[in-house]
Amino acid sequence: MGMILDGCVWVGLASNQVDRPAVLVAAGASPVFISVISLGELSFGVDSCLDPRERALRASYLRQLESRPTIDVTKQTAASFGLLAAAVKQSGRSPRPCYNDLWIAAQAIEHGYELLTLNVKNFADLPGLRLAKLARKT
Repeated sequence: MGMILDGCVWVGLASNQVDRPAVLVAAGASPVFISVISLGELSFGVDSCLDPRERALRASYLRQLESRPTIDVTKQTAASFGLLAAAVKQSGRSPRPCYNDLWIAAQAIEHGYELLTLNVKNFADLPGLRLAKLARKT
């Protein structure tokens, strides 16, 4: 079994808003992966940052994350994404605001991995998704 950490968890770890030992406990002995979708989201965060010092910090952290094991998008991911987007639409919500989350969820489902996130509501009621919850530091 494995675990995908959502982008918000990686950001929380970098900003010290997420308790690192809590992430380690949640993952247990499972290998931990980062989605290429999350890498894109984090790259956007670097490229859109106007403060040079903060941009450099973000870029450095992103380089570290890029060395972690990744989960790529496949034909099977696309099929899972389609099913998830349809399920969200059939529930009366628009899937458009959460497309990236749906892609990440589709990757977790495809590989049989659990998804660790801080944004539980973004992933609520997605069929076949095993979700791990993590609280922000208070």
